[in-house]
Amino acid sequence: MRQDGRVTFRSGFCCFVGRPNAGKSTLTNALVGAKIVITSDKPQTTRHAVRGIVDRPDGQLVLVDTPGLHRPRTLLGERLNEVVRTTLAEVDVVGFCLPADQRVGPGDRFIRDQLAGVRAPVIAIVTKIDTVSKQRLAEHLLAVSELADFAEIVPVSAVRGEQVDLLADLLIAQLPEGPQLYPSGVLTDNDTESRIAELVREAALADVRDELPHSIAVTIDELRRRESGLQEVFATLHLERDSQKGIVIGPKGQRLKRIGATARAGIEELLGERIFLNLHVAVEKEWQRDPKKLDRLGF
Repeated sequence: MRQDGRVTFRSGFCCFVGRPNAGKSTLTNALVGAKIVITSDKPQTTRHAVRGIVDRPDGQLVLVDTPGLHRPRTLLGERLNEVVRTTLAEVDVVGFCLPADQRVGPGDRFIRDQLAGVRAPVIAIVTKIDTVSKQRLAEHLLAVSELADFAEIVPVSAVRGEQVDLLADLLIAQLPEGPQLYPSGVLTDNDTESRIAELVREAALADVRDELPHSIAVTIDELRRRESGLQEVFATLHLERDSQKGIVIGPKGQRLKRIGATARAGIEELLGERIFLNLHVAVEKEWQRDPKKLDRLGF
């Protein structure tokens, strides 16, 4: 609070980093209070920097959910890491997510080393505390404290909402003084087409399980409205090999129908209206390693 009695208002950007499947996206959604990022237990679920906006009386926190930092095996992996590094250079505070159900390991030490040159303060966020015992959590908190000299260490459960408000307070406290960056009530600056594409990919990821999680990309070919007023969505699922096409479509097209039904429900909730969803499956051979195909698919 200032000397004149007014509350100090802070605003700025926070980047969540961590190994793949560290709970970054679920935590982002919990802080924003709405689903703006798709979630999955598959690595590389997040492929772009997605901004979520948290409004508080004392500040506005812009969360940047990024892909998981990892040792890349493909050109896509290299580009995803570059998204993270570019974001890290521009934010005011970093949240390093370390899931309580996984021991601190080489992947976490790799990220710690990547953060060594970052100017922003780093808060360690121990995620998924609802999945472990109190004894295991205590051991994990000790291991995290020995990993680096963090500005804060905060255990949270995004699923149960435990200490999520406390985390928001601690993150905002690290921001510079400044005005709102986005109008009140705005939850994300991601465009509607991108969010629709992600909902389709989330549905596909949920259905194919471990068969081809990294090989799916989704583009929106067209959004158009019928004379009746019904919104039509035409989307393409891009795969890497011909053999994957049969997996996604499934016997008599049943798997693709399930993907479409799941995606349609999410899109209708997002848009607040009924839609017609048309899904097409195409093969872009080895797109994760081809720079031109990556460019065309938006990576």
